[in-house]
Amino acid sequence: MADQGYDAELRSEQEYVAGLYDRLDAERARVTEAFRSALRGTGGTVMERDFEVRAFAREAKRLDVADNGLCFGRLDSLSGETSYIGRIGLFDEDDDYEPALLDWRAPAARPFYTATGASPEGMRRRRQFHTRGRRVVDFTDDVFGRPGAAQRGDSALLAAVNAPRGEGMRDIVATIQSEQDEIIRLEHPGVLVIEGGPGTGKTVVALHRVAYLLYTQRERMERHGVLVVGPNPAFLNHIGRVLPSLGESDVVFTTTGGLLPGYRVTAEDTPEAARLKGSLKILDALGAVIAGHQRLPAEPIPVELGRVTTRIDAATAEWARDEARASGLPHNEARETFTEIITYVVTERVIGRIGKGWLSRDDKETWEQTRAALLKELADDDRFTAALDALWPVLTPERVLAALYTDPERHGADPALRRADPEGWTVSDVPLLDELVDVLGQDKAAAKVVESAAERDRRIEAAYAAKVLESMVGRADHMDDEDHLFASDLLYAEDLAERFVEVDTRDLAERAAADRDWTYRHVVVDEAQELSEMDWRVLMRRCPGRSFTVVGDLAQRRTAAGARSWAEMLEPYVPGRWVYRSLTVNYRTPAEIMAVAASVLAEFAPTTQPPDSVRACGVQPWARRVTDEELPAAVEEFTLAEAGREGTSVVIGPPGVPGAVPASETKGLEYDAVLVVDPERILADGPRGAAELYVALTRATQRLGVLHRGELPPALSGLVEG
Repeated sequence: MADQGYDAELRSEQEYVAGLYDRLDAERARVTEAFRSALRGTGGTVMERDFEVRAFAREAKRLDVADNGLCFGRLDSLSGETSYIGRIGLFDEDDDYEPALLDWRAPAARPFYTATGASPEGMRRRRQFHTRGRRVVDFTDDVFGRPGAAQRGDSALLAAVNAPRGEGMRDIVATIQSEQDEIIRLEHPGVLVIEGGPGTGKTVVALHRVAYLLYTQRERMERHGVLVVGPNPAFLNHIGRVLPSLGESDVVFTTTGGLLPGYRVTAEDTPEAARLKGSLKILDALGAVIAGHQRLPAEPIPVELGRVTTRIDAATAEWARDEARASGLPHNEARETFTEIITYVVTERVIGRIGKGWLSRDDKETWEQTRAALLKELADDDRFTAALDALWPVLTPERVLAALYTDPERHGADPALRRADPEGWTVSDVPLLDELVDVLGQDKAAAKVVESAAERDRRIEAAYAAKVLESMVGRADHMDDEDHLFASDLLYAEDLAERFVEVDTRDLAERAAADRDWTYRHVVVDEAQELSEMDWRVLMRRCPGRSFTVVGDLAQRRTAAGARSWAEMLEPYVPGRWVYRSLTVNYRTPAEIMAVAASVLAEFAPTTQPPDSVRACGVQPWARRVTDEELPAAVEEFTLAEAGREGTSVVIGPPGVPGAVPASETKGLEYDAVLVVDPERILADGPRGAAELYVALTRATQRLGVLHRGELPPALSGLVEG
């Protein structure tokens, strides 16, 4: 295109995009006024007004995030139609609501990401905008079918991957590649596994898939929300901006250690303990601990009742235990069955003794009246309650795990589970605690007390409200022949009391995160290769519909309890309902760095093909040997040098290296510059050490350096001397 023609086209595009921003501002003003009006509104029910306020607030938030990069491209079809593509959809009210801007998730926008010279999908041209603020400053064209034309211009892509990294992950809505778009829009109702090596964009693709699902299935998904599970808080903070930037907020972000509200991880397991806890075999140990608390008395337990002493013997307790176990109820709920059997036997024996000579079973009414009196006496007998607690106690998840970790051998478990502080919870304890919530169930007696107290409070509030209504107008003060409308004629006392009940104003994400029994419509699991069999049980409980996007790389697995194959973890829950897709292009790691990382990968996963880098950076990764005395200064030199450059940097190393973080804490993150210290020590940590070093090397997007005090591992021999 000649310069004169280009300038005219650029001005035209600038005017059109400026018009889109005018529409955005007008729509934002309309929604803001509607939101304020809804806040002031008095019509409808409280619930209806609350729904209206939330809806307008959500729409306002959607419009706010669209301001940055509202429109990023255009499609011209062979039939002569032109469509502009952007973050959200905008419509022309003066033209029968024809789309002025297509939402990137709309079916009509798909060719923007998938059309090629070989398969133009009815398109003549794709135009990509480069914007600064609200202004289009440049554009590039891909003209399909033109001899010698590239299948797709990648200037926008290269600009994005070469840009310095900021504080968090950015969305890729303007640069989604064809293989990524196919995964984002995949119509599969079950489990989708996305596997890819470092830098292939698997995480950001999964997040864009969530945005796509919320767009296409909003009514179904918004009621329950989406759960995103990541490996650590730093990773969640890193990715936390992507979905809000796409206008989606009904999402809960957590780690596996945060899946059970009310518990805080404060300790760390040994690798062997984590492996044991992650295996399904731990269920047998949990069952053994619970069964060990369902006891038979070594000696008969005396019970004084109705001035008669009887006993709970082993045979009675065994009958009650067998019936309680056969009920199939959770332990705490089965206690009611156990108690019924015990009280039945005890009262039968006592009635037989105190009614000897004057009361027979034929007199059913007197017999049952006598039993009722005895049951009431038993309910107030602390010694009888203590006997029940000794034989079938109410258990908590904490008590069960404490018993297991205090004496694992007693319950047939591995002694590696023993630990000094049985209640310093670890990440691997969370799925066990969650499992026990269901296995133990509620204490029905305690639940009834709480329910009764709540009902009593409601009655008190209603009685108080009735007095308030009565005090507003005294009927005796008015003439009998006058017609009056009293407050109590318009409102029941119960209704008045309910108006002062505290309303839950939290949004969906806040309510879901605080509710252990909340179920989600869709779950995203990142770094899924690290999840154990027990972790998967928790997640399947959180999503009964079994709708998952699973993201991972088996080659990066570092935990012994993690997945060795996807089928091993998923087939027990979704047999035949999961599909696999792989990403093979590395958009993050330049070819120079990936060549070094590939040598490490070949050492521990020789059959795994490393992803192909889409670019080179022109900077060779380096290595330098230092002494113990030289190391701190060398680390400081790197830190100061990178502080003067745009972008981010990190020092990765084993424990004891000043200023370094372990590789495990950088999983899923990316930095412009990375310094790896003591790679030989990282490698020495067994099979997981090689995976850790692979992770460390592939965090860099521009520059990589290595400091080593021992011999440089052979896999890193490709590094130049620094």
